[in-house]
Amino acid sequence: MMAASTKLSSFRLPPLPTIGEIIKLYNLRAEKQLSQNFLLDLRLTDKIVRQAGCLRDAHVCEVGPGPGGLTRSILNAGATDVLVVEKDTRFISGLKLLSEAAPGRVRIVHGDILTYRMDRGFPDTISKPWDGDPPNLHIIGNLPFNVSTPLIIKWLENIANRTGPFAFGRTQLTLTFQKEVAERLTASTGSKQRSRLSIMAQYLCTVHNCFTIPGRAFVPKPKVDVGVVHFTPLVQPQIQHPFKLVEKVIRNVFQFRRKYCYKGVEKLFPEASRFELTQKMLQNADVDPTLRPTELTIPQFRALADAYAHLCTHEPSLLHYEFREELRLKPLTKQGNKPEDTFIMDEKLNKYKHGKQEKPTNSLF
Repeated sequence: MMAASTKLSSFRLPPLPTIGEIIKLYNLRAEKQLSQNFLLDLRLTDKIVRQAGCLRDAHVCEVGPGPGGLTRSILNAGATDVLVVEKDTRFISGLKLLSEAAPGRVRIVHGDILTYRMDRGFPDTISKPWDGDPPNLHIIGNLPFNVSTPLIIKWLENIANRTGPFAFGRTQLTLTFQKEVAERLTASTGSKQRSRLSIMAQYLCTVHNCFTIPGRAFVPKPKVDVGVVHFTPLVQPQIQHPFKLVEKVIRNVFQFRRKYCYKGVEKLFPEASRFELTQKMLQNADVDPTLRPTELTIPQFRALADAYAHLCTHEPSLLHYEFREELRLKPLTKQGNKPEDTFIMDEKLNKYKHGKQEKPTNSLF
């Protein structure tokens, strides 16, 4: 018992200036244009770190440590190798002070997490088979709001391709987002928060909205509350197609989130063949064209991706087609024209909506 207690105490940091004192010492300010907000309450940073699970002897990459509050909680939880990636030069001196207080346990990278090669930041020996337990590697971060969504999309693509931090296995992530984004990431079928981000995250990961931190806990206080979200990559993605194909299908379906889903599916195809291929894709997927995007389940998105991939094998140019690019290239005089086939389908669906016709089936396209 004594030995265990001694080992645990060896993880604890020696007395250090408080985070507030560090901010004053180095004259630090949160930059509004960088969406920076400091979390000074170590009880809250400890709570964030607990969502990651056991960090004893763990390797951790912390994103955007700032003045180092979350870093302290990670070190106190027993992590033996903490790689911090910080873009803002102003924070480096304070992080070096923390590194000196925990010799050999903190490595500082002055760089941008969006371009940093995390697969080169840790030894290959920590790798675990994809179908085994997750490696003893965690990504933890109080993310600036302006980088959180592009960063999680980047990491989701890495998960799909098993690259970057996921070259080591099913690396777990514990991250902060604006409350609204956290709710979208974890939203269930039919909820008003259901979005492209919900499907992208949940087809690749088990996603858990852990708890909400009130905005008043941050300095400066943001206008929104903050959600802490934990991700564990799935052994088998729920949709097994290349990431870019899946993302394209989901993005197009959700671009008209308040309309029937066929409206978004249409935009996967060039105007010349739009009616015919939309009909074929929805028939093959067996998806009701009058469902809203928020009402579609992940199995239904899988069926849509399967049907789209099948069409692309017969017409590979579809993969490179982008509706907005076609729209941009069209002469301005023609942009207001609506294809006759679309009028026909809209009319049938409107009659159904107002009770004047039986529910249309896919064959009515």
